[in-house]
Amino acid sequence: MTVGIMETAIRDGHQSLLATRMRTEDMIPVLELMDSVGYHSIECWGGATFDSCMRFLKEDPWERLREVKKRLKNTPTQMLLRGQNAVGYRHYADDVINEFCDRAVANGMDIFRIFDALNDVRNLETAFRAVKRAGGHVQGTICYTISPVHTVDAFAEMATTMVEMGADSLCVKDMAGLLSPMMAKALVSRLKADHPDMLLQMHCHDTSGYSEMAYLMGVQAGADVIDCAISALAGGTSQPATETLVAALAEDPDLATGLQIPTLEELATYFKGVRRKYWKFESGLLGIDAGVLSHQVPGGMISNLVGQLREQGAEARLPEVLAENARVREDLGFPPLVTPSSQIVGTQAVLNVLTGKRYGTVTKETRNLAKGMYGATPTPIAPDVLKELLGDEQPITHRPADDLAPEIEAAKAEIGDTARDIDDVLSYLMFPQPAREFLEWRNSGGGPERELVAALVGALAIGEKKAQAPAPVQHIASNGSEPAAWRNFGRMRQMR
Repeated sequence: MTVGIMETAIRDGHQSLLATRMRTEDMIPVLELMDSVGYHSIECWGGATFDSCMRFLKEDPWERLREVKKRLKNTPTQMLLRGQNAVGYRHYADDVINEFCDRAVANGMDIFRIFDALNDVRNLETAFRAVKRAGGHVQGTICYTISPVHTVDAFAEMATTMVEMGADSLCVKDMAGLLSPMMAKALVSRLKADHPDMLLQMHCHDTSGYSEMAYLMGVQAGADVIDCAISALAGGTSQPATETLVAALAEDPDLATGLQIPTLEELATYFKGVRRKYWKFESGLLGIDAGVLSHQVPGGMISNLVGQLREQGAEARLPEVLAENARVREDLGFPPLVTPSSQIVGTQAVLNVLTGKRYGTVTKETRNLAKGMYGATPTPIAPDVLKELLGDEQPITHRPADDLAPEIEAAKAEIGDTARDIDDVLSYLMFPQPAREFLEWRNSGGGPERELVAALVGALAIGEKKAQAPAPVQHIASNGSEPAAWRNFGRMRQMR
């Protein structure tokens, strides 16, 4: 057996380290070289990239996919799909999921890694069917986390259900870096024993320092593919370095990847230069954070919590919030901490700490989670907490999307001629305000982004004041901070 490598640099690598700000123009020059490497696949779409393209970069995410696919002639494209959430933060009606998956395949997507934040397989059903019908590859995904109810047996049962649903491959998705080497060995061994002919992929973040060891134990137990990031975009809350794993596995002829280090070094040199361009978006969460092994909060979520506390002048209360985060997660049925459940749990923990009363102030999202609007939590929500959140209202027990009426025709009417095609309509459905702003900007001929225009206008105004001033004025220094909307999106960024 040889081990395959999925390269994450142009999706999860920059999402984890650079707030998903890498532009398509910085991907295109290196895609043909990446295509020559011999990767199992290249992750290039999904996760937060769809939102970020329109909201911050003034790019069409569909056009990015087409441009990438055009240059990857030998290597499959891969994406992250949030099940019934598609690439958004809420459940969409089945007609939206069907159309989105169909259009993703038509625009160039090959492999769909499909997950649900609660590991509720009912929320995967429509996406599985849609991808299969469109001719794509369905990768059924387990969101790995730690709790009394998240056991090897439970994960194995989920995997078997996804295989019965039609999964073409399986993935263990460790978004917080919690998969220990021994658990990697046990879980992979079980999954391969249950499904010996099913390709099994591992996705780990390097937050805790576990991931290289977990990968080694995993491939020795039979894992077929591991996710890595070229070294310039590796480590910390990203994935382990591609070159490191390639070199380590090369010493075992049964596991060797066949990838060539000199070519990877060329890629690393290119991406080092690219990373320098995005220095202002660096997460600041560098190196190993072994604390995640106790508080279990992914790196992206830590920055979210810090940002919320900083705005309230309460950053010093982070330890209290981390402790409360664990209690809230237990109260709410031990959901895995991944988008959007991580934001729901984290925000509620902040409110509990800052108000001094647990669940005295409750977010709409927390109530919706309690109502079952995101699906079934891994274990029932504590009865006293459920009473506190819902009163006498009873949560639903069926698949949440069963209550959603078709959405596409209404969206077409709302966006009107601003949308040129069905892809634009889907963009609008995923992110109404950012998509509308982007489409209007594009339809008007594009031009400099609003932030750039504002900066130029401000600079001209300052220049005029200087010219008119009778005495020298003090230099106006910038603190390098982002607009509030940018900061808010940074908080939404989670490990996928």
